[in-house]
Amino acid sequence: MVREIVLFGDPVLREKCRPVTEITDAITALAADMVETMEAADGVGLAAPQIGEDIQLAVVDVSDAEEPMTFFRVNGEPASLTDWMPLKFINPSLAFPSRDKASMKEGCLSFPEVRAEIRRPDVVHATVTLLDGRTITIETDGLFSRALQHETDHLNGILFIDRASPAVKLTLKRKIQKMWDEYAR
Repeated sequence: MVREIVLFGDPVLREKCRPVTEITDAITALAADMVETMEAADGVGLAAPQIGEDIQLAVVDVSDAEEPMTFFRVNGEPASLTDWMPLKFINPSLAFPSRDKASMKEGCLSFPEVRAEIRRPDVVHATVTLLDGRTITIETDGLFSRALQHETDHLNGILFIDRASPAVKLTLKRKIQKMWDEYAR
């Protein structure tokens, strides 16, 4: 089922989400709805707070993206995107093995029509729990790294605009203020 996506201004987007303590049928169904919602909106990721749920659950699918990454390993072994997408996970933790950062245009389904150049660590090691209960470590770069970071930020009440440089924030000020005003109405 496609759910309504929460837009900027809704307080749930600023909440630190509760960890998922048990993988239930309701969590599995919610994750399936999130994948449908993400696909319907042409996104590459969606976090539970973006559909109004304050739990640490997210989905990512970069399998259709051009050049999503240069490497992808699961538990230290090379992996194929087709075996893992869409990725549905809970309670992520991220580590950054390098200080190298990359800039890329980034958008968010909770900010329709807003895109901004965001600088993030290029490589991520993400430890996530899958909905079958397995905990895995993903090592990747490029768009897949960025999507994991973006969705994990959502689970911690951090928005991509918070990561923008002051100059980028200034250029987005009017669009963001307009969204805030529309939400307030």
